[in-house]
Amino acid sequence: MAKRTTDKGSDIPSTIQRSGKKAQETWSKAHDSAVDSYGEGERAHRTAFSALKHTHEKVGDRWEPKAKNGPSDEQAATGHRGPDKPTAGGVDANASKKHLQDVARRLDVEGRSTMDKEELVDAIQQADDRATAKARA
Repeated sequence: MAKRTTDKGSDIPSTIQRSGKKAQETWSKAHDSAVDSYGEGERAHRTAFSALKHTHEKVGDRWEPKAKNGPSDEQAATGHRGPDKPTAGGVDANASKKHLQDVARRLDVEGRSTMDKEELVDAIQQADDRATAKARA
């Protein structure tokens, strides 16, 4: 697959390339706007991912639409980046435990039935990271 780029010429991350058109458009529009405001670089990418996390969640090696728009974790809800507030890496940590168990089942996370919400978020994040690494290999 050829790399897609935004109007500003920045490469779209591979996880977004493997995602649906809506995820690609959301990231690209937010990224282009951030480049206009902040210039090219890490800040523009973080801003684009923040916008994407309000409408999509990472499941495996791609981004899927969330059932309900809104911040995906405590960090996203603040709108500020802080070293003491880690993100959930695209996992919708604000989703119900049932939803998280369903995502964990789709990702074949072992032991999911005995995990609490925080453990499910961590396990899904690890499964997402493994799936992304495998897709990139």
